[in-house]
Amino acid sequence: MASVKVRFEPEGKTVEAQPGETLLDVASRAGIYINSLCGGQGVCGKCRLKVKSGSVESSSKGLGFLDRKEIDAGFVLACQSKIKDQDVEVWVPPESRQEDEQILMTDNILHYDQPETSDQEPASAGISYYQPLSQKYFLNLPSPTLEDNISDLDRIFRKLRKRLPETRLQSDFSCLRGLARLLRDNNWKITATVHSTEPECFQLQSLEAGDTSGLNFGVAIDVGTTTIVAQLIDLRAGKVVGVEASHNQQAHYGEDVIARMIFACSRGGLDPLKNAVVTTINSLINSLVVGSGLAFDDITSFVAAGNTTMTHLLLGLEPCTIRIDPYIPTATRFPWVYAREIGIQGHPRSVLHCMPCVSSYVGGDITAGVLACGMNDRPELSALIDVGTNGEIVIGNNEWLVCCSASAGPAFEGGGIKCGMRATKGAVQKAWFHNGRLRYETIGGASPRGICGSGLIDLMAELLAAGVIDQAGKFATNAHPGVRVVDGISEFIVAPAAESESGEDVVITEDDIGNLIKSKGAVLAAMKVLIENLGMSFNDLQKVYVAGGFGAHLDIEKAVIIGLLPDLPKERIQFIGNSSVAGARQSLVSSFAYRKAEAIAKQMTYFELSVHPGFMNEFVAALFLPHTQMELFPTVRAFLNERAASRR
Repeated sequence: MASVKVRFEPEGKTVEAQPGETLLDVASRAGIYINSLCGGQGVCGKCRLKVKSGSVESSSKGLGFLDRKEIDAGFVLACQSKIKDQDVEVWVPPESRQEDEQILMTDNILHYDQPETSDQEPASAGISYYQPLSQKYFLNLPSPTLEDNISDLDRIFRKLRKRLPETRLQSDFSCLRGLARLLRDNNWKITATVHSTEPECFQLQSLEAGDTSGLNFGVAIDVGTTTIVAQLIDLRAGKVVGVEASHNQQAHYGEDVIARMIFACSRGGLDPLKNAVVTTINSLINSLVVGSGLAFDDITSFVAAGNTTMTHLLLGLEPCTIRIDPYIPTATRFPWVYAREIGIQGHPRSVLHCMPCVSSYVGGDITAGVLACGMNDRPELSALIDVGTNGEIVIGNNEWLVCCSASAGPAFEGGGIKCGMRATKGAVQKAWFHNGRLRYETIGGASPRGICGSGLIDLMAELLAAGVIDQAGKFATNAHPGVRVVDGISEFIVAPAAESESGEDVVITEDDIGNLIKSKGAVLAAMKVLIENLGMSFNDLQKVYVAGGFGAHLDIEKAVIIGLLPDLPKERIQFIGNSSVAGARQSLVSSFAYRKAEAIAKQMTYFELSVHPGFMNEFVAALFLPHTQMELFPTVRAFLNERAASRR
């Protein structure tokens, strides 16, 4: 069948396509990333394109996301529009473009004390807290004689034991290939790389000619559903020497883990998803290597932290049973593997460790977060919250840890919101009223394109405080000149058309607010169920750690006003940044920390909220701003009463 040409504007790219392909698939092949929260299922409406010339075959499934004016103008959904036997030119509007996101690449690790020795970590073992998973040792070996006639491998081991006393040494078989020539051609001067996760046992990982001990680097990776962050670590000093971040290219197949599991298990198979995440990671590694003037062979180890599904997809493991009752993953703890077997660039014998998971919906990123904030080392009661499509929560101290996952939905990431978008250029990220008029701040200072998660929370809190919406999230009659009714739905104009990039009003609707209330309600209800099952209350929490990119831009007071976070003194709530990559980095530079992460994962008790009898009641009670039980939010109640009195 003859191919046709598809041209994408404003990118100016032309690509050949076969009749029957969707515009979304063609765009993906052309390297043009179009928003598609549902992974091409036609249920999110985010992949709107305008057909400028030619025609396509569009499914009726997407018509519900387009009004008559848009249809007449030539708008279609990319995932529901197939190429016909003619050339096509399409325009990708700003709201459909997947542009550079505001990615959190830093962390704020709390002070992490050097661990005390125990029966499992005897002082005599000579194990220090700082002990990278892969270490290099330069060995100047004595040449053999008739009197000193041990084998080449034993000669290496004998020298290593002087550096690593009271340990058991093993060797990878690959180290024996060419060993005799390597030693003799280099006058018995070599560098040995050893790998260990156990204090008593080290494995000879690789051997190199000469002294390369000064070049030993590792990469800590946060394998997020939306974005991937990689930190290049100098393993000699434990210092970060480079950071890179990018969108996870798996987004082509769905914005959330459920959509990707469906794709992997019923539509396109596992390989496209595995290849996409590996390609993203390799592009980051390449940037780190080029930017630092290193070679790939200088990277000897990797530690990756991701949720359970992302870890399975990275390792090429089927995730299908994760989403099916009784929600069982292939594994929660993963043996180390040579990175090249996964397709990751580095030294040919570099090793990859994945942070241990807890359950299908509490993954290695949460284990890394607990490790990074150190809540498992302190006697006071603490909570860790990571808000995303899933809201993962851990509560506990140095004696016990319990955790759960609540399906918060994509609202805080822009999904299901009329003008919602991710935290990219032009997103409204802050909002406030001044003299009765709404003011806003956008990412990059650009013209507003939509509203991201932090902006949505600000808007809800400000509209509630100003009396524009009531505590049920409904717009009050004649509450503000910015309120209007369109197609029977009330909405508030955040940015008028004259100020926006698209020339259309940026708004937040009553339906949007309802979706946001459900999302925040799921998180708060999960916390309440978890802590009350322990016979405690929110007031018993001495610290609440908020992790992830979403938390970094969150206004604490406004998050409390809407009931996303419990009503606690502000000083008890602390943002800790990208705790996933922080925990991965700690594990990379300390085998003790890696073993501690494994202990943390085993220690956590998982609560399955979907079968908990009280969760639905708590969820319904939380569908109010901030909550139906106002006694849980005394400072918010006082604040709202004060603001209401000032309006009378």
